[in-house]
Amino acid sequence: MKDSSETGVEIVRVKDKRDLLRFIEFPLALYRDEPLYTPQLTNDLKVHFSPKNPFFKDADVEFFLAVKGGKIAGRIAAILNHLHISYQKENTGFFGFFESIDDPEVAKALLDTVSQYLKGKGMTIMRGPMNFSTNEECGFMIEGFEEASMLMIPYNFPYYNRLMKDCGLAKAKDLHAYIISVEEALPDKILRVAAIAEKRGITVRQVTKDNFMTAMRSFREVYNAAWGNNWSFIPMTEDELEYSATRLKPLVVPDMTIVAEMGGEPVGFLGMLPDFNFVLRKMHGRLNPITLVKALYYSRKIRDLRLLLLGIKPEYRNKGVDGILFREAFKGVKRGKYKRVEFSWILEDNINIIRLVEMIGGKLYKKFRIYETKIT
Repeated sequence: MKDSSETGVEIVRVKDKRDLLRFIEFPLALYRDEPLYTPQLTNDLKVHFSPKNPFFKDADVEFFLAVKGGKIAGRIAAILNHLHISYQKENTGFFGFFESIDDPEVAKALLDTVSQYLKGKGMTIMRGPMNFSTNEECGFMIEGFEEASMLMIPYNFPYYNRLMKDCGLAKAKDLHAYIISVEEALPDKILRVAAIAEKRGITVRQVTKDNFMTAMRSFREVYNAAWGNNWSFIPMTEDELEYSATRLKPLVVPDMTIVAEMGGEPVGFLGMLPDFNFVLRKMHGRLNPITLVKALYYSRKIRDLRLLLLGIKPEYRNKGVDGILFREAFKGVKRGKYKRVEFSWILEDNINIIRLVEMIGGKLYKKFRIYETKIT
């Protein structure tokens, strides 16, 4: 526990289930009057913040609440990710799950608490937000506030970015989201590239509920190979894969989740998921008979997709794998009568993917920023 007599901000470490519930439910009050914010289900978050989440096997995490005037005014998590340290070879710790009222004193108290925690662990850089890593939600939105965020993409108040700057944090990296309106046909160039891939012996198969875990292991193999050299990347473990797969399986649409193979070896993977955030905004974080009925009703009205999973092994790039993945997934998009697809997130300097997305009509419509600062 930390108290600042000058600011009246008290920092309380989450130490029991009651505190954790306060941590989880704080955004419900903070964003009460913000219709574009998507509350996650409280019961799901209880699991996500528990030892059932395999992330905690290789990380030390502490949760903190900020109290001012007798009321909760903010929250934050301090994250020491041992896999990141060993894989990236840098003494960087993270903050995540940051939420705060528009008060620089609250933000500073929260960030200072994490900084001092990480300093005690030997870290020299604090970076965030990461919820919990780049394999999950990360970044603060800096552009695109006029639309709600899609599935597993953060939404925050614009003032968060001012708070970061006021607290001395600077840009580490921007992440981009592109939106594509579904047309009647894909560009001819994509179809030609797909045909070339077929001539080279590349085949595709759909991911179904029956072969789901096998396919997800193929995704992990492709993902870890394709993203291995990316900024701040850490490989996905088998335990993380199984945990994430369990969460995503109910949302999977088979004809929009595709594995590309060469001689039976997975070489590419593409997965689009319906934007279930559209439904969650009707449920207000609660799971009960009334919200279940709403979920069943509104899930049939989802018209947006998020391209969440995409990767091609390095040795198979520029061989048409992207074209054949897009061609096959596009068939499912049309059958489902979806209107838009979001490609996210994409590193600001991943020029090859950006050019590919632009070629099929993608327009940059949201940006997110990850901040960092040296720990002193």
